[in-house]
Amino acid sequence: MITSQLAARFPSGMTALAILLHVEQRTASYGAAGLVLAATSVGQALAGPLTSRWMGAWGMRRVLTLTLGVCVLSVLALALLPLTLPGYVFFGLLIGLSTPPVQSAVRTIYPKLVNAAQLTPLFSLDASLQEIIWIFAPVVITVVSTQVGTVEGLVLIAVILVVAGGWFVLSPELGRVRIPRSRRAFGLVVLKPPVLLATVIGFLLIGGVSAVEVGVVATFGHDGIEAGLVLGVFAVGSLVGGLSLGHIPIGPWAMARRLVIVTLGLTLAVFSLNIFWLGGTLLLAGVGIAPVLAVLFAITTASVKFSETAEAFGWAGTGQLIGAAAGSAVAGFLVDGAGPQGAFLAGVLFTLVGLIVAIVFVRSFPDLRERDASPYPDTEPVTIPR
Repeated sequence: MITSQLAARFPSGMTALAILLHVEQRTASYGAAGLVLAATSVGQALAGPLTSRWMGAWGMRRVLTLTLGVCVLSVLALALLPLTLPGYVFFGLLIGLSTPPVQSAVRTIYPKLVNAAQLTPLFSLDASLQEIIWIFAPVVITVVSTQVGTVEGLVLIAVILVVAGGWFVLSPELGRVRIPRSRRAFGLVVLKPPVLLATVIGFLLIGGVSAVEVGVVATFGHDGIEAGLVLGVFAVGSLVGGLSLGHIPIGPWAMARRLVIVTLGLTLAVFSLNIFWLGGTLLLAGVGIAPVLAVLFAITTASVKFSETAEAFGWAGTGQLIGAAAGSAVAGFLVDGAGPQGAFLAGVLFTLVGLIVAIVFVRSFPDLRERDASPYPDTEPVTIPR
């Protein structure tokens, strides 16, 4: 299940860069490419909670198959049709709206695959291994799109969606696990304090990470390999942190402690743009990222009913998508005004606010040291014959 969902999510690390390169090449405008990417991000943010909730009403396989089919056709249309800018924007939006909710599905299934004691380490392992996507996917799509062609790059994404997405959809677990239909109105689950905190802190954490990525690229430029190496070290730090800290029980202060690691590493990165200094400080900051995500996943699933888990993860994903867009935008403006260090400062501010939120609202975090992270069972009135 872990391998199939990682393969199915691999295009998520390729799509934005492939669209950027393709649209820029066809229109000779980075502004037009940015507009198409914005449409794709908006589509993903809007669709995440909705398609995740549909899985409880229609079944996971039906929703995943429908979204997968629409997404593949949209990617191929964007790649092969002779479009103008409105056409690129339309299909970019459609790609975002039809992004398969694999992440919500698999994190809803996890509590049914392992016993209670293994659930938190499993979330940590999942958060760690997803760094593989962000290490290798951008490299693969950049090589294909620049050395072979942008059309071929988008077609490759479509092929991976079909093969890997089909592998995930056909997994036996998707047939054995059924999400009950949620009885609450759409959107109410995000008002639960732990879910709201997971959404807000996810927004701030990913916003900080995205700002740092902009800062690294602005520091070393697009032409050399230095930016890729530094970002790779950043991801390796997250992988190491998730694997080494995943077994630690999650208490109310777990989020704050792990955010301290991220904030400290990013704060140290501000003081020098030397490649070795940045590599070391971002390695330190990365050690806290996967453990923070593991806490986000655990407190989300531990605070809702099983029928609400998919929608809750959909809202958390939307928060992270908006955070990525906000962090990149703020960092871009600061790079123009103050240089690359402005982007690193933006990353520090994002994560520092997240740390403050985790400290101020510490009482709203569930204590999972004495209980497991499994969702609450769904119950309903039972009619007793008289």
